[in-house]
Amino acid sequence: MLQDNLFSSQIANYSNEMTSPEPPLLTYLIQETKTSTHIPDMICGRVEGRLLKMLVNLTKAKHCVEVGTFTGYSALSIAEALPPEGKLITCEIRPRHAKIAQKYFNLSPHGHKIELKLGKATDTLNSLTQPIDFCFIDADKLNYQIYYDLLLPKVKSGGLLVFDNALYHGEVLNPVTKEGKIIHALNTQIQQDSRVEQVLLAIRDGVLLVRKK
Repeated sequence: MLQDNLFSSQIANYSNEMTSPEPPLLTYLIQETKTSTHIPDMICGRVEGRLLKMLVNLTKAKHCVEVGTFTGYSALSIAEALPPEGKLITCEIRPRHAKIAQKYFNLSPHGHKIELKLGKATDTLNSLTQPIDFCFIDADKLNYQIYYDLLLPKVKSGGLLVFDNALYHGEVLNPVTKEGKIIHALNTQIQQDSRVEQVLLAIRDGVLLVRKK
C-alpha cells in the first residue's frame, strides 16, 4: 500500500526521496491507478518497488512468481531486474485490474518477460512445475497460508519468498480481524519453520523476507 499507518508521513516521504527513482512509465501507472481504481493504495509504490528490483538483482533470479498483480507496478519492478531470458508469472483475479496491468506490460521494454494469469492463484500455483527463484505475495490475506504451503516446495534452495503487509497495520501485535490473525499465525509458523530463515522488515506495512535453506 502507498499509505503507511505505522510511520509518520515525514519519514515515509523522506524514505521515498532517498530511494532511487522509478521509471517514468511506473509514475504514469500510479497516476492511472489513482484515477481508475477504487483502491489505489494497494499499489506497492516506489520504495517497495525498488526493493523488489534490488532483491531480484541480488538473488540473480530468473524464474519468478507473483501472487496479486493489481495494476502491475510490482510486476514491472520485478521484470526490470530480470535478464532477457527471465520470466515472471503473475496472478490476478480481477479482470479490470488485469486489463490495466497488461496495458502497461505492453508499453514496457520488460513486458515480454511477464505472463499474466487471470483467475484463481491457487490454480496457477498448482500447475507450476519449474523450480522458482523468487516469489512476491501481495494478495488476499485470508489465503496467505495456502500460498506459502503451495509455493515453498516449488522454491529452489536459496530462493526467496517476499510477503507484503506482514505487519498488517500493526494489528499483528494484538490481532482482532480474521486477516490480522492469519498474518500473525503465518509469521509465527514461518519463524518456527526449520526449512527457512527469515527477517521481518518494518518497511511500510511490513515486508517479510523468507529464504529457503
